[in-house]
Amino acid sequence: MKLGLNGMGRIGKLSLWHHASRKHFSELVINVGRDIGQGLNDLAASVERDSSFGRLGTYLHGHKGGRVIEELNEEAGTMVVNGVPVKFLRTARNPKDIAWQENGVKLVVDTTGAFTDPTADADGGWGALRGHLQAGAEKVMLSAPFKIKSKGLDMPADAVTTVMGINDEDYDPSRHALISAASCTTTCLSYMIKPLMESIGAEHFLSASMVTVHAATGSQKVLDSLPKSGATDLRKNRSILNNIILTTTGAAKALVLVIPEMKSIGFIAESVRIPTSTGSLIVLVLNVQDDLDSPLKRDQINSIYSEYAANSPYLEYTEEQNVSSDIVGVPAAAAVIEGTETHTRTASISVNLNKLKSCSLNSGAESMLNVPVTQAVIYAWYDNELGSYTNMLGDLTIQVADKML
Repeated sequence: MKLGLNGMGRIGKLSLWHHASRKHFSELVINVGRDIGQGLNDLAASVERDSSFGRLGTYLHGHKGGRVIEELNEEAGTMVVNGVPVKFLRTARNPKDIAWQENGVKLVVDTTGAFTDPTADADGGWGALRGHLQAGAEKVMLSAPFKIKSKGLDMPADAVTTVMGINDEDYDPSRHALISAASCTTTCLSYMIKPLMESIGAEHFLSASMVTVHAATGSQKVLDSLPKSGATDLRKNRSILNNIILTTTGAAKALVLVIPEMKSIGFIAESVRIPTSTGSLIVLVLNVQDDLDSPLKRDQINSIYSEYAANSPYLEYTEEQNVSSDIVGVPAAAAVIEGTETHTRTASISVNLNKLKSCSLNSGAESMLNVPVTQAVIYAWYDNELGSYTNMLGDLTIQVADKML
């Protein structure tokens, strides 16, 4: 079976590395939609080297690894990467015009970040995710969360959001043609929430908040520039080399799609971008209704994660003292829980029942109620590019492919 990739940005390029290593697909067909440099040699040089992860040969074979790209054919747009045939398409940018059918591609992973609306018409505007289906693909995966632009529209019945190992069983091959692999942050966050929810119970969660301290992304500016007409967030045009930048994240919305129990829990998600190329951190704060006689403690939380990690290939638990570079490239780890930094505090919170709309007190009844609440702070690392997200996306891609056979 052949695999199609649309886009050669950060996730597209690293997906090529991933699948060239695994050799699950007979051929990779990659659409870049335009000429690159002076020709295929320049494209091969871009594939072979990466500022964050080094050389492809070293990634595949260690420090003794040499060049692994050979048999370049400029006219055909083909090369062989680690023994895997790779063909580059260099003419079409609109998904509906890409030659998937002509090249025998039935499964496509769109990594461009440009086509995220599952409701958009394939023939509208500059293109849409559904254009891949019109071009001959049977299944389209998206390396980003779905974003429906028109208010009031529901998620289409043939679209689903999944995180490998969390809710991938929600994917129905007979019904779903569009599959979102959520985001790197949602993937990490889901592995922080799910173990605790299974152990403690969602009904005990009162509220949650998170901040991701996130590495730079390709959409950010190297140097300050003028905002586009109508722009409301002026920080997006400031230099990521020189600044810590407050921004937003869609992790809260996407998390509900993979863990529906979060719908009933008050949840806030924020993001801070920092000047590193990869390697990110989530700080999760949970408020749990508790028992003063046996409150939730740090050791119990760490034990939950440790036991879950022992039975999951996607969660790691550590009591080492890490910095962000220590987790760059960690294979298939959606989240690396930093157990030394788990903290809890339990207190009795006084609630004024007279301020509750649904509470009607009899005359003379006690108006104050003491509720034991534990606040827990948990830290988790994730390599937002190769180690976490691309590896998770690769596993999900192969699972979808195997169900197509």
